[in-house]
Amino acid sequence: MPRGDDFEVSWRNADGEHRCPLTEADTVEFEAGLPVRGFPSYRGQRHFPGLYWSATTGGHVGFESWLERDHAMLLDFTPQVTGLLSQPLWLFWEDDQGKRVSHAPDYFARFEDGRGLVVDCRPLDRIDARSAAKFAAAQAACEAVGWGYRVVGEVDPVRMVNVRWLAGYRHPRHGADDGLAARLLALFSVPSPLVARAALLGDPIAVLPTVFHLLWLGQLTADLSHPLSDATLVSRTEAR
Repeated sequence: MPRGDDFEVSWRNADGEHRCPLTEADTVEFEAGLPVRGFPSYRGQRHFPGLYWSATTGGHVGFESWLERDHAMLLDFTPQVTGLLSQPLWLFWEDDQGKRVSHAPDYFARFEDGRGLVVDCRPLDRIDARSAAKFAAAQAACEAVGWGYRVVGEVDPVRMVNVRWLAGYRHPRHGADDGLAARLLALFSVPSPLVARAALLGDPIAVLPTVFHLLWLGQLTADLSHPLSDATLVSRTEAR
């Protein structure tokens, strides 16, 4: 297994392409760079590439499959994440046979406390020996520079359906009425049924988008392991 000083890293930003030993790149803002490779689209391909608009960055994050899109959405849904980039860097190293190996992880996320997180997305039952070796090396590289590393597969379907619903209200326009948001936070100071409580402030059709936006931001909270419904208990996050 390669060690930290055996890795090189390359990345792109507005100034061009850069490359250096990984151990010298701990201060690089990878989340503010550009993807190191594109997202090809062609007839007959089995994956579904596209762009996801991130509320965290205010820009688009690329994905090459719906699984990657879901995990981009989950990172965007994490309040502590302040930066996110897809295909953020190339890692280079030599394997045990001296063969040059490269790997571009799927995502780099930055947290508000400065921590970095590298994410690879792959259904766990589709990780072959070659991929497993690359993921193990990527984990060793991340540990060497103090980043977290995850290989993530399918998400609990109920939780994912709920997050996709809330993502429909992630844009700041749904929280533009600061007065309504403040009243909702006060109203949900104790766990209360979603629709009945929101209806106290007006027509639910007008009020619920702001409730969902506050749930997206993490200022309100609910149990997303069960389908969201009229009776879902919602509360201000500090109340739990």
